[in-house]
Amino acid sequence: MARIETPKRIRGTQDIFGDEQRRFATVLDAFDRVRRLYCFQRLEIPIFEATNVFARSMGETSDVVSKEMYSFEDRGGDSITLRPEFTAGIARAYITEGWQQYAPLKLATSGPVFRYERPQKGRYRQFHQIDAEIIGAPEPAADVELLVLADQLLHELGIAEGVTLQLNTLGDAATRDAWRTALVAHFEAHRGELSEDSVARLEKNPLRILDSKDPRDRPIADSAPGIDGFLTDEAAAFFKAVTDGLDAAGVAWTRNARLVRGLDYYRHTAFEFVTDRLGAQGTVLAGGRYDGLIGSLGGPETAGVGWAAGVERLGMLLAEPVVEKVQVAIVVEAAGFEQASTALLAQVRRAGFSAELFASGSVKKRYDRALKSDPAMTISFQLHDGTAAINPRVLHPDAVDADLVQRLIASAA
Repeated sequence: MARIETPKRIRGTQDIFGDEQRRFATVLDAFDRVRRLYCFQRLEIPIFEATNVFARSMGETSDVVSKEMYSFEDRGGDSITLRPEFTAGIARAYITEGWQQYAPLKLATSGPVFRYERPQKGRYRQFHQIDAEIIGAPEPAADVELLVLADQLLHELGIAEGVTLQLNTLGDAATRDAWRTALVAHFEAHRGELSEDSVARLEKNPLRILDSKDPRDRPIADSAPGIDGFLTDEAAAFFKAVTDGLDAAGVAWTRNARLVRGLDYYRHTAFEFVTDRLGAQGTVLAGGRYDGLIGSLGGPETAGVGWAAGVERLGMLLAEPVVEKVQVAIVVEAAGFEQASTALLAQVRRAGFSAELFASGSVKKRYDRALKSDPAMTISFQLHDGTAAINPRVLHPDAVDADLVQRLIASAA
């Protein structure tokens, strides 16, 4: 008989269980709680889109589009791509679903995203993000609200210590055009010293050279002209309104004048929350304002600002997550109580208590097995001298409403 080959997990994916799953759930629960406080509506979008949605929104020459997207031709001959991020799909939905009538929109979502890159600690080919966006609000107050939301989320998770908000302005269109011209002139003067990737970027995406990690590029990038000398009065006032708002809300920030976004539709605020606790993968949450994105996809010119964060990276920063415990353990220690114990189990759960039934395996060992689950309370179905008895025992009074459970027992007896 031929040996059946055991299937393997695809490289760069993960099976999330146990402690990892608890960290995962902690991040998602906190995100959902905080987004409700800020009145962000939850939305779901498709896990795949037409390839040109991402190619147009992220730039044909970007690493994500040229090297990392999972794209394929479906059976109808259309080019489809598994989403590498959320913003492009949300922008597409805003256009195609007619959501302009609801603007401004505060939106939040989460789920898997896909990028073909070298797997390493905290980086997977299928990973998960949380995402928050405000569409249709051109005011700096929208940037402030998103940043304060992110800051509160990090505090709710207990990981804000050691995380720094780095902030920069990319100015308005006039600012960006003037700055880009100066950068191109600077980099052209050093073309022979640049890395091959930066020479390629010089034609279409010169701002990306500023955040190059190649040691050949760093001295040239560090000596490039900064954006502050090109800011229009309007752009400077916008950035000041953002920083003043953060100060008023008590959110600490630091200026990083080399923090950029390469695509032309990005405007004004760019930001990253950065930690030194994750090695090379130091950015845990990042985003910015993209006022030109929806227009570049064929929609009406619409302001937008948003951020995304990796669930896995946030989870790596968490303290040991609490293991969910059984509140009520129901133990059947004699035959004949199967139906009664099942009925009580249903009542206890409907009353809002986590409960587990121990009615299989060795009768003598059932109670011991129940105790190993460390319940707040046990309820034993027993026979004493031929008489049925239901014996409750409270082990952790602070973890269960024993009086309510007692009333449920009485109603079931």
